[in-house]
Amino acid sequence: MNYKYTIIRSGRKTLAMEISPDLKIIIRAPYGCSIRYIENFVSKHEKWIDKNMEIQRRRAETRLVVTEQEKSVLIMRAKEEIPPIVSRYANIMGLKPAGVKITGAQKRFGSCSSKNRLCFSYRLMLYPEEAVEYVVVHELAHIVHRNHSRDFYALVESVLPDYKRRDAMLKG
Repeated sequence: MNYKYTIIRSGRKTLAMEISPDLKIIIRAPYGCSIRYIENFVSKHEKWIDKNMEIQRRRAETRLVVTEQEKSVLIMRAKEEIPPIVSRYANIMGLKPAGVKITGAQKRFGSCSSKNRLCFSYRLMLYPEEAVEYVVVHELAHIVHRNHSRDFYALVESVLPDYKRRDAMLKG
């Protein structure tokens, strides 16, 4: 199959591919990477492209459009509801995050900085509390394990034995 794609070159060392929310294929490539090499890369990943195009298509159908007024309400709720959840699970896990911030991140629900600052997207407020708790525990676990190793997931599971079910709630 022939796919149309956009190449974005940078100082990176490896090739990466993504399907954008508007169903465009984006190839991120090192400056010196040949077009032939990129074409072969795309060709070898046709099944991945087809599968992920379908996933993005389904997401687009269910994507919620949030008005500015709704966004303000969600941000206020997030600022009120997420810090106490972080505090509760930080105590359970014996951890001390450096701070909690609510963001407008669109591609991720949470993150943990190298200085142990936790960020959470206000969009989490669109999901059940169980899913929010999973994201909080997930980010707290990054204070201990800066990766997604077996040990990382063992820590998450020790706090939330049903974490896989909770995570599935976020994958609409």
